[in-house]
Amino acid sequence: MHIAIIGGGAAGMMAAATIAENNPKAKISLIERNDSLGKKVIISGGGRCNVTTGIEDIKIVLEKYPRGSKFLNSAMHRFPPALVKNWFEEHGVPLKCEDDMRVFPVSNQGKDIVKVFEKILAKSKNQILFKHSVTKIEKKDKQFIIHFKEQKALSADKVILTLGGQAYRQTGSTGDGYTLAESLGHHISNLAPSLSSLVTKETWPSAVSGLSFVNSQFKAQGEKKYEFSGPFVFTHWGISGPAVFALSSLIAFEKFSAEKPLKIYLDLLPDLSLDKVLEKIKNFTLSEPKKIFKYAIHQAIPLSLASVALKQLAISEKKKNSEISKAELQRVSSWLKNLPLTIVNRRAGDEFVTAGGVSLTEVNPSTMQSKVCPNLYFAGEILDIDGYTGGFNLQAAWATGRLAGMASSVK
Repeated sequence: MHIAIIGGGAAGMMAAATIAENNPKAKISLIERNDSLGKKVIISGGGRCNVTTGIEDIKIVLEKYPRGSKFLNSAMHRFPPALVKNWFEEHGVPLKCEDDMRVFPVSNQGKDIVKVFEKILAKSKNQILFKHSVTKIEKKDKQFIIHFKEQKALSADKVILTLGGQAYRQTGSTGDGYTLAESLGHHISNLAPSLSSLVTKETWPSAVSGLSFVNSQFKAQGEKKYEFSGPFVFTHWGISGPAVFALSSLIAFEKFSAEKPLKIYLDLLPDLSLDKVLEKIKNFTLSEPKKIFKYAIHQAIPLSLASVALKQLAISEKKKNSEISKAELQRVSSWLKNLPLTIVNRRAGDEFVTAGGVSLTEVNPSTMQSKVCPNLYFAGEILDIDGYTGGFNLQAAWATGRLAGMASSVK
């Protein structure tokens, strides 16, 4: 039995390793257009590779996927984060779970993760075909004929498509995986970038670039209402960080631009009610009447952002606490609890992924096998699955890759 795996990323490597360990008699051809495996895996997490999540409750893990959570249920139960961690450690890569529940190699080297697969595949029946760009796949009887840009065609009994996603085909990105899937009878959902930083129309965030908050609440109103809480950071272009990446996933299919912006509202102090924020600031104004009002706001937020608040609300920075009116106190408190931002664009983040992909209704979630083309399997980002930042996208790749490998290696 000859199994061809197209795409040497996380899902493809895991599928290949699973087949090699589960059915040593099977011949594997792992086809990769680059000159090495796992390039995206190596650079993920700033080169450290956020292998998976430290969350072990599968129900909670599945909540981290804005698209595809139900479909992932079977794959995730068979190869959950705990087993993923065990698998890598058993293959010689010690892992660590950090305070934010992200799991990394102890070495902080993404290349150590890829080396695991290189070792497994360094056997006679396995071949890695580097610099092979697939141009077409034909199904003839029970065989797949795989055509390449420069090399001669290859035949296989089974094919696993693990070519990663691509946010926008129209920008010149190849989108090979989607094209190949369509040629074999599959449908591709709308595609959009996910896990993006967000660019604001407002320029003032650049004045507080680098300022971060551990927990804030975001709300957006587009075609639907969206809400997410977590850490974020102000940047030169707008906002970024885990909560912003998650929000960008939720609004992946919202259309917005400078001409048609998206309004979002930010609660900087979600643990305090509006009345409590007002009371906190007011008490300082009463106890320190001679100090300038900026220091009263500083009781709730950093001083640099307090200056921004005054400018945005057209309140003089020279005003003393004794000169502040009830209306001004109310306006400042409301701004902290409902800070308006105007989103005009997306900007790629560290874990830029694609929302959308091969329609999940056409794939068996228990085997990853196509329902429309027998012996064709899918795994990884090519599917209409995407998760939040924190190791969830790699976890989905490992889980679906392993399931595709297990199912395809059975005669």
